[in-house]
Amino acid sequence: MEYSKKRLVILGTGFAGFGVLKNINLKLFDVTVVSERNYFLFTPLLPSTTVGTIEFRSIIEPVRSVGDGVKFHQGRATRLNSEKKTLACMGQFDGREFSVSYDYLVVAVGAVNNTFGVPGVHEHAFFLKDLRDARKIRQRIIDNFESASTPGLDVGEIQRFLHFVVVGGGPTGVEFAAELTDLLEGELAKAYSHLVGAVRITLIEAGKQILNSYDEKISNYATKLFNRRRVEVLTNKPVKIVEEQSLQLQDGTVLNYGLLVWSTGNGQTAFVNSLNFQKDKTGKLLTDGYFRLNNSNDIFAVGDNANMNGLELPATAQVAGQSGKYLGKLLTRIAKNTKIEKLPVFKFKNLGMLAYIGGNRAVADLPAGNAGGFSTWIFWRSAYLTKLVSLKNKVLVLFDWFKAAMFGRDISRF
Repeated sequence: MEYSKKRLVILGTGFAGFGVLKNINLKLFDVTVVSERNYFLFTPLLPSTTVGTIEFRSIIEPVRSVGDGVKFHQGRATRLNSEKKTLACMGQFDGREFSVSYDYLVVAVGAVNNTFGVPGVHEHAFFLKDLRDARKIRQRIIDNFESASTPGLDVGEIQRFLHFVVVGGGPTGVEFAAELTDLLEGELAKAYSHLVGAVRITLIEAGKQILNSYDEKISNYATKLFNRRRVEVLTNKPVKIVEEQSLQLQDGTVLNYGLLVWSTGNGQTAFVNSLNFQKDKTGKLLTDGYFRLNNSNDIFAVGDNANMNGLELPATAQVAGQSGKYLGKLLTRIAKNTKIEKLPVFKFKNLGMLAYIGGNRAVADLPAGNAGGFSTWIFWRSAYLTKLVSLKNKVLVLFDWFKAAMFGRDISRF
């Protein structure tokens, strides 16, 4: 039986959007992808790139290499006309507007950094969402050590340059603090031995514990390890205001810093905010069990910009990957004229959560139980290695790990 090709537009190339693209039958769809980046990024290993444990290109996969016939436009959607089934988009580089038509639309644009309205965050903090962010952080770390080495600086200025503050005690913030501590105790301690004693790393969490989505025992284990490694953990400490070289907490405490990394959760993009569909209290698009918006038969939403009505899904790569895979297969069945009501709704399979906490130790919150330590670190690396999308990525990451272990991380600034 032959099927007429449907026009499928996918917005976004994160775990959800890329999952849809990898799991649809390209013989049944004329696929167009619109995204601000032309690659898929394996974000669980992004903190490792900030210190050179893993190189930037080792964890990306070009979208254009996925399949023949897939059209790609680097840009972002700005307006949706659901009656005419068209999208107004803007080019990433020249701002030129263009239009894309669809039969089926998948909204998987992800989320943006949530500043919770704290003044000064956008102007002075570094985020950790993309490779460009990781590269800026990597450069700033070395810049600060080189600046602190300048002759004639007073002690206060040296201490400011070498105070690294991380706001947000979730997995990204914790893993960045862990990787930074590894770099400090390894390569930086050798290259800047005269400055090591002045270095401070502070991890700030507004809630009562870091890794608050994990079991409390895991959080306590990670906190104790950080304390032993001279990482100061401040809990129940919301940030009030951020300035160029300092921040103030709600309790009045003022902290001077040389680098501030902000990793406090997700907010919604301007495009999602513009959509006139049902949303939850956080602004995410509400879907049914098939990821349809308002029970529409042609518009779907998956990933960090969506939430299933009646099923609170965490904003993790695991959820986005599973939902993207499900929707790709669902759309394939629909294109073969299977009625959607005859298909099973999405069910999330919780495989557990992993986080690296430094010193060749990791923690795991799994359905079978909790674990932490060196053996969990081996499991953490093995699990992420198997989840990388291509053989190329697996080989590159393995080589990066080996290179860092044998020869150390590169601390050149270029």
